[in-house]
Amino acid sequence: MRPSNLWQESPAWVILPAGLRSRSDRFPKPQSPHPPADNPSPQSPQAVRVGLAESIRREETFSRRDFFAAGRTVAAGLSAACRPVPAEHANLSADLALAKAARYLWARQSQDGGWHSSTYGLLGSGQSLTPFVLDALARVPTDVLVPPAEKLARAIAFVRHHTDDAGAVGRMDPLLPDYPNYSTALAVTALCRARPPGWEQDVAAMVEYLRRQQFTEANSWQRDDAPYGAWGMGGDRRIPPSPGHVDLSMTRHVLEALSAAGVPPADPALRQAAVYVERCHNFRPARPDARDGGFYFSTVVLDANKAGSDGEGYRSYGTATADGILALLAMGRSPEDERVEAARSWLESHHLPDRATGFVGEAYQRWPGGLRFYYAACATKALRKLGAARSQSVSRSLRSEQTPDGSWSNPEDLVKEDDPLIATPFALRALLNERGGRRRTT
Repeated sequence: MRPSNLWQESPAWVILPAGLRSRSDRFPKPQSPHPPADNPSPQSPQAVRVGLAESIRREETFSRRDFFAAGRTVAAGLSAACRPVPAEHANLSADLALAKAARYLWARQSQDGGWHSSTYGLLGSGQSLTPFVLDALARVPTDVLVPPAEKLARAIAFVRHHTDDAGAVGRMDPLLPDYPNYSTALAVTALCRARPPGWEQDVAAMVEYLRRQQFTEANSWQRDDAPYGAWGMGGDRRIPPSPGHVDLSMTRHVLEALSAAGVPPADPALRQAAVYVERCHNFRPARPDARDGGFYFSTVVLDANKAGSDGEGYRSYGTATADGILALLAMGRSPEDERVEAARSWLESHHLPDRATGFVGEAYQRWPGGLRFYYAACATKALRKLGAARSQSVSRSLRSEQTPDGSWSNPEDLVKEDDPLIATPFALRALLNERGGRRRTT
């Protein structure tokens, strides 16, 4: 065991207190419990699609032989039809990857309904990890995989059980808060997607908790203060001069939760949040060419800006820029807003399918790979919401790295993506974001 001294990107979680970080052996990779399917005779493309869609819904995990057998079936069917490959068939392998990932995550749910890390001690409580995983699974369309009703009900019950009287998730252990603002924000988005009976009352209480956590005059913060308008990790009320850890990613997730709950752009909380978001933006409307248009991570915890400084300010980088775009959109800015356009230009000109971008110099070269899955999720979401052309390059890269059991993990542990319960939900989100040509989730 070794403690890390590097700030981590929220919501891949920040530094654990000494003694809490533990590593365990990786999950065993189970073999497929069923023999490979016999190769069917050539079929029409429509029949192939129906057959593979039925295979996707099976509860068993596909083996490699099954996957390639399915690919041969598609090829035979298309050859028989004597027509070009339609986009629908190109998406089938992505749907298989999605289904495998979703089944992997459902299979790792504990009997109490939560997901618990066996790699990182603090995440073992499941209070932040469960809404994180549930929010990803709630996005999976039913034409890929129908969620198991009993497991879904247990996950929702877990979230409700770990919500305190103030509407916060992640504070059930008073000595060890589990990222309450992040946990609560993701619980809001998950409940807004799943919509179980009574979800409106749950969400209303959570939204009120998040409002009380914002760095505004209500907590004695003034507009000139560095954290003004943002959200931190949550927990006890923060008053000047000690904001704790404050960053753009946490703020983005809360803003998306408020938007999902129906908070309108004119709401004071969103107008106040704009102060912080715009401070993290390397863009000046009066001089649009003076900076590059990307975002950095924090105006408060300066060492957490992972791309460092260029002598004039903190460098823009990929995860922060995608977070900035999503924060602006969640506040109601249009894709044509000058700030959104500037950030989009940065992201599109720097985007790579298999790593985070914007890191210059040898000292920063662990970060592109270390942020790989978080970047895949937030960058593809930002580009999708902006209507960018779908290259599916991130999806192809991720599918090439998926393990036979349906999971992903990162060899780098900078932001805890070496835990499959963190990397896999991020990868699942990225695949969904690049899932083109069909009904998709938001």
